[in-house]
Amino acid sequence: MTSSEKIQLQKTACKVRMGVIESTHGAKAGHPGGSLSAADMFTYLYFKEMNVDPANPKWEGRDRFVLSKGHTAPGLYAALALRGFFPVSDLPTLRHIDSYLQGHPNMNTVPGVDMSTGSLGQGISCAAGMALGLKHQGSTARVYTLLGDGEIQEGQVWEACMLAAHYKLDNFVVIVDNNGLQIDGDVADVMSPYPIGDKLAAFGFHVNHIDGHDFNQIEAALERAREVKGQPSAIVMKTTKGKNVSFMENQAGWHGKAPNDAEYEQAMNELNAILSELEGK
Repeated sequence: MTSSEKIQLQKTACKVRMGVIESTHGAKAGHPGGSLSAADMFTYLYFKEMNVDPANPKWEGRDRFVLSKGHTAPGLYAALALRGFFPVSDLPTLRHIDSYLQGHPNMNTVPGVDMSTGSLGQGISCAAGMALGLKHQGSTARVYTLLGDGEIQEGQVWEACMLAAHYKLDNFVVIVDNNGLQIDGDVADVMSPYPIGDKLAAFGFHVNHIDGHDFNQIEAALERAREVKGQPSAIVMKTTKGKNVSFMENQAGWHGKAPNDAEYEQAMNELNAILSELEGK
């Protein structure tokens, strides 16, 4: 990609992160840590990779995305809003009783959400079924799903992986957000999923390891996934939980806690400083 394209993606990702802070602060609840770690991937998928139409969210020919780690809905909502599926001004209504933006994605209320998720392990199963169905229909649409590294401790995840490889779902991309932390601490201490890539390869996936905050690496991995035939693809992306908010970075305590007023102000100041620097380039 050109340097200007990369800067534009970085600016958009910064705005996605701002949306995460706005929404979780407005809700006084939610999951900022894993939303911030995945913000760059959300940005690339919705602003460059996926074939979607905000004016027609249910278009049959669209690519599908399933947020298997459904608790990071604030990140997905921010990307969808910035892409034009619904107003950015609605983000602070997250989790409010009368809001359509609840704590986990709901395909019946949120434009652009392709599958309701929340119970960990189930999203990838739904996504694999979508990919299989699209294959049977002869569709060229692709299916992407994002999982947490703590989520892959669920056995159902590996049943879905086995199915995807068995049916040679080369229209299917599994992305693992390897930020190393889950609600109870370090994933390696809670129930180690390592080596993640080797396990996915053993289940029949073509695997790429990347820095999940490097847009060049994200682009290369997704381009390679399009080239792979006869097997599903997996991208294991190393990320930082709470990325770009200093006091949230690499802190398991920010898995599911909202910023208070002072923390909100600090986080937004830090993100605005990053955005200003990018706009000056």
